[in-house]
This record gives sequence, C-alpha cells and structure tokens, in this order.
Amino acid sequence: MVLTEDGSLSEDSWRHLGDDEALPESDAVTVSFARWKKANGELHARNGKLGLRLPNDAPPEEVAPDLGRFDLIVLHFPKFTDGRAYSQARLLRARYGYKGELRASGNVLRDQLLFMRRCGFNSFVVDERAVREDWAKAFGEFDVFYQGAADSRPWVMRQRMKNAQ
Repeated sequence: MVLTEDGSLSEDSWRHLGDDEALPESDAVTVSFARWKKANGELHARNGKLGLRLPNDAPPEEVAPDLGRFDLIVLHFPKFTDGRAYSQARLLRARYGYKGELRASGNVLRDQLLFMRRCGFNSFVVDERAVREDWAKAFGEFDVFYQGAADSRPWVMRQRMKNAQ
C-alpha cells in the first residue's frame, strides 16, 4: 500500500521492473539505478511514466540532469538506523529542485513519517499495520518546528520574526 502525505491510502499503480524485464511502451514503471545508467537512451525514448529506484548509497547529483524525466523517485530505507535517504530527499528537493513524487520504501516507521515528509517525501510504502493503526495521524502530531525544511510548515524563527514586525 502507498500512504500519501494527505493521509490517503491506495494500491501501488507502478510496475517495479527487474533489470532483465522487458520495458513496456506505456505502463508507469520504475527501474533500478543500475538499469538507468546502462539504458538511459532507451528510457528517454519511451512514452510512459518513468520512475527511478535510487539506492541510498547513490549520490543524487548523478541523476540531477535527468530529474525532469522522472515522475517518481523511490528512496530506500534498508533499516531504520540508516538515514542516508533523508539526505538524498533533501538534496533532491532543495538543491536540485525535484518536483515529482518522492517515495520512501523499505523500513518505513510511523514515528519517522513526519520527519520524512519534512525532508521532501510525499508518499510512503506501508503495510496493513499502517492502515489498522491509522498512520496518517502522524502527519499532524506536531505543529511547531525549530528549523525550516523542504515542506512549507512554519518554524519557530520565522514565526518570531513575523510576530516582531
């Protein structure tokens, strides 16, 4: 299941292709970083929606020139103590201006949803437990933050400056 930042849940409409699978002409597909590097020209020529599965050890600057081509970028959290995908998300949004869907997959935990969103994620691969426990509520548990982030939520210093005027 895919949880979006507005709290809605849906089935994943993307096909996640293996490196040896044939590339369909028009389906919405994601490809691995390795496949993108190897078959970049072929991927640019297709008409359907294209997504990229970027491993958390790949530098975002490698895909920066092609960001406009990707409708979806999936960043993976292999374990909850590995936060490299947070940094990738921030770089993709703030430095490289990626505007498409940024999805967190892997070890996505309820306690980290709000922080993932603040880094720029706008969808999350979750399991049935998330539905039962209503994980969407995690997005509204805090309303004041100490620092600015990729989302547009107010932060303390900006609020203080606004109040001082």
